[in-house]
Amino acid sequence: MTAIIQTIATPDGPFTILADAQDRVLASGWTADRDAILHRLADRNRPADVVAGTTRAAAAVDAYYAGDLAAIDAVEVHQSGTGMQDAGWDALRRIAPGAPLTYTGFAAALGRPGAVRPAASICARNAAALFVPCHRVLRVDGTLGGFAWGEDVKRRLLDREAAQAIRA
Repeated sequence: MTAIIQTIATPDGPFTILADAQDRVLASGWTADRDAILHRLADRNRPADVVAGTTRAAAAVDAYYAGDLAAIDAVEVHQSGTGMQDAGWDALRRIAPGAPLTYTGFAAALGRPGAVRPAASICARNAAALFVPCHRVLRVDGTLGGFAWGEDVKRRLLDREAAQAIRA
């Protein structure tokens, strides 16, 4: 499989998108490091060839940063995981901007209220940052918790989304 990689500038730093031939996002994040993006994927899911190009997802990222937080919702994502991971990544896409959940709340949204650790693992294994907004899940005490692209980026994303939610 050949994939397209594109890096764009955002207020939170360079953002790289890896998309398949159908223009579905495979992986993304706040880095210009191609290997960092590729290593978000399991070895078996990494493309055989990666070429620089343009993705439709880049326009959605630009729109998101311009204030259209819903722009990322229309971007197609392709991740390969277990049934629970797939359900979790779908559930992450339903968390409204400005209304983050705790890991406990996220586990409950999955219909598995006692599965807090697996819920956290779903977030940690999410390769399609921003498009599958794992940044919208917080620790039980409301603190940020970890984020593959750094707590500073996570804080700015949450602050941006909260500000937009207030305006809406």
